[in-house]
Amino acid sequence: MGAWPRLEIQLGFIELTKQDLMSMNYRNCLTMFFGALFLLSSGSALAADLEKGKKVFRKCKACHTIKAGGKSTIGPNLHGVVGRAAAAVDGFKYSKAMKESGLVWDEANLTAYLTKPKEFLPGNKMPFPGLKKPEQIENVIAYIIDKSK
Repeated sequence: MGAWPRLEIQLGFIELTKQDLMSMNYRNCLTMFFGALFLLSSGSALAADLEKGKKVFRKCKACHTIKAGGKSTIGPNLHGVVGRAAAAVDGFKYSKAMKESGLVWDEANLTAYLTKPKEFLPGNKMPFPGLKKPEQIENVIAYIIDKSK
């Protein structure tokens, strides 16, 4: 018989071989999956609804602020979070898992994190269980980006 047929998955500009998939760990697979899902669900903050994002952010306001220079409360201030390294807000006491994660908060990582925080980064301190609807996540990320300008 010969070699196994080459398995490839193509999603627009993303191409993965069987070997690529086998070498990924669980967190990388989850990040890639939710990142691709986010890109395919209309793709960017520009397509999101800021008013709906503001409504979703009410859930976040219990623990987070978004004002420039605002202080951290139960959770860190989220102003400018997109593009920022995880555990980078001065004065906030982050979990060991968050400090050692090496994450940069881009839209794909935020999407995966906001879906199921405890699964995306085991050991983090955020008690929030996650948002269930992809459009809520897309809208709240767009709202945070808009308020960070």
